[in-house]
Amino acid sequence: MAAESTPPARGARVRPVIAGLGIAIVIGAGALVGVLGFQANPSGGTATAPSASPATPVPTAVPTPLPTPTPTIQPTPEPTPPLVPSALTGLLVSPEAAIRHPIAVMIDDSVDARPQSGFNAAAIVWQAPAEGGVPRYMMIFQDQVPGDVGPVRSSREYFIEWAAEWRAMYVHHGGSPQALATLYTKGSGQWVWNADGFRWSPRFLWRVDERFAPHNVYTDGAHLRRLAARLGADDAPLDAAWTFAADAALVRRPSGTRITVVYPYEAVQYRYDPATNTYRRYVRPPRGGAFKAQVDAADGQPVAPKNVVILKMAFGPLNDGHPKKHRLEAHDVGKGVAWISTNGLTVKGTWRKASPTAPTRLFGPDGKPIVLTAGQTFVQVMKLEDTVTIRDGVVAPQPFKPFDLIPL
Repeated sequence: MAAESTPPARGARVRPVIAGLGIAIVIGAGALVGVLGFQANPSGGTATAPSASPATPVPTAVPTPLPTPTPTIQPTPEPTPPLVPSALTGLLVSPEAAIRHPIAVMIDDSVDARPQSGFNAAAIVWQAPAEGGVPRYMMIFQDQVPGDVGPVRSSREYFIEWAAEWRAMYVHHGGSPQALATLYTKGSGQWVWNADGFRWSPRFLWRVDERFAPHNVYTDGAHLRRLAARLGADDAPLDAAWTFAADAALVRRPSGTRITVVYPYEAVQYRYDPATNTYRRYVRPPRGGAFKAQVDAADGQPVAPKNVVILKMAFGPLNDGHPKKHRLEAHDVGKGVAWISTNGLTVKGTWRKASPTAPTRLFGPDGKPIVLTAGQTFVQVMKLEDTVTIRDGVVAPQPFKPFDLIPL
């Protein structure tokens, strides 16, 4: 028979619940104490707040540092050398250009030689009569190294004496007996440095196929510079023979200035351009006709110097034993009449040359040295009987301004 179970007493079931509830209360109170940060004093008594303890750091995102650019070290720039005036043009050039040795080149002027090359790179260009009435040029290069130069022709004594003013390297292709004799005795730096094309072709001078002899001997600036070094015509400081100044103000430049020089073979006309302060050069062919602008075949640009100088001097036949050649001799040492045109204005003065190697100096009507405009100069040497016509231009009147009378 199954044993009968006795139901528990009423209070017995309540007591465990209360006990469990008490335990829960105690545990909850302890947790609350922990939350509030209190703890019992182990020795008894009132509970006190515990000392602060470091909080657990909250990890934060650390930004990745950008790479520091490596500084670029700039080299200290070399100081730019100050510009200095060229002895032959008065233009401001580099110190290197200012000491380049002058190079004089004889240039053909017959109609078969045109258009010639090298005009616009020359510092000074001489033109003078030669045999048969045909003039001849001599280009003197100094601060600029030219491109093509030619056609190169033969030497004459008076051209050597103009080149000797600078102890230039004198480039030619043959010459008269008188000129060759001078070059034989004075061509190793005494007067000039002799650069005969017959000696130095084809290494430094050569013939081109586009033209026929004798109008086809050419060279260029790079070969001329190397030839100068080969001969010993070293670069060195130069003393100026002429005085230069800056361009005149535009309001002081006249309009309409024209200069015409007539050789038996041709006529040359200069037409002054006040805008550029240059004299545009025109040549009338030997058989007549209209003047045509002269163009440098080397750069395709018009020939237009800053200054025009006209020297009148006596010429006579050269008795060199070759009467059929009709060679000339010029009285280039001494003095004579000169017309000097610069800034569109022309004055009549004098030229003087004390010796074959002395500079040709220019003086105004007051006897004082002429002041040229910085830039290229064309020198027209003419016989005493050759014709020169000069038409002066007119400076435009300026409008009157009342404040012009107010003293400063």
